[in-house]
Amino acid sequence: MSHEVVNPAGLSDPVPYGYSHLTRTPGGLVFVAGQYAADESGQLVSGDFAGQVRQSFANLRTALAAAGLDFSSVLRLGTFVVDHDTDKLAILGQQIEEIWGQRPPAQTLSGVARLALPGMLFEVDAIAA
Repeated sequence: MSHEVVNPAGLSDPVPYGYSHLTRTPGGLVFVAGQYAADESGQLVSGDFAGQVRQSFANLRTALAAAGLDFSSVLRLGTFVVDHDTDKLAILGQQIEEIWGQRPPAQTLSGVARLALPGMLFEVDAIAA
């Protein structure tokens, strides 16, 4: 089975880091790699957790749009939170409610010690159809 690899304009080039932003299967499943609070050059746009959450979801929106999808197409989220606590959970919950209301997708939240780049506090990946 072949699949399509997409690295959309508006997101940093991930290939030097060994991944692509999304792949789409012939059956219509879309796998979106972890999105973080980066600008088009890959630099963090915010040092605070809430700002990183907002930008990460904005980047997820950009990735989904490249596959002709939007947030309503998301089946599952994976979220990764550095030094997870209830305050950060509340911020994440508010962002998810703003996007999906009372019908959020399935989600697994992983509290982690650190992420790929210095300063990253949050990352989100997704499966959509």
